[in-house]
Amino acid sequence: MLAYIGLGSNLDNPKAKLVMALNSLSEFNDIEVMTLSSFYESKPLLDIPGPNYINAVCKIETKLSALDLLEICQQIEDNQHRVRDVKWGSRTIDLDILLYGEQIISNDRLNIPHPEMTNRAFVLVPLFEIEADLKVPLLGSVKGCPRLSIIQPSGISSPRCAAVFTLP
Repeated sequence: MLAYIGLGSNLDNPKAKLVMALNSLSEFNDIEVMTLSSFYESKPLLDIPGPNYINAVCKIETKLSALDLLEICQQIEDNQHRVRDVKWGSRTIDLDILLYGEQIISNDRLNIPHPEMTNRAFVLVPLFEIEADLKVPLLGSVKGCPRLSIIQPSGISSPRCAAVFTLP
């Protein structure tokens, strides 16, 4: 199953935290990281105080169920000491399953497509970078998303660093 995961961090060397998370994903036999976007810098949501974030999106191939993939993402977050005190607050790492194939999932643990993805430049821009023709269940084409043209230039930039993660 193809899936897309959004990654973000703004604490304790965020670029290194994203690379650690990507390496952790790759260590699982049932996950293959296929494509990785550039790393992007964005301001915290809702003007919540804190340093800027580094964000990226990766495309993976997995044999795991969506809930099993969620468990692994949360395990990686826990291993990097993710704290969930403040909604949208600063974090060492955040892994969000954006899409899981063409499935629509809505339960108390997981919502796919990610309900906020079309409101976040730091998700749409890297997603568009790696898969411009992607069709999102319920939403349509990423390329045709009117929000992409509105939010792309605002509040997001590509930092002057290259990811140290190497695709297999």
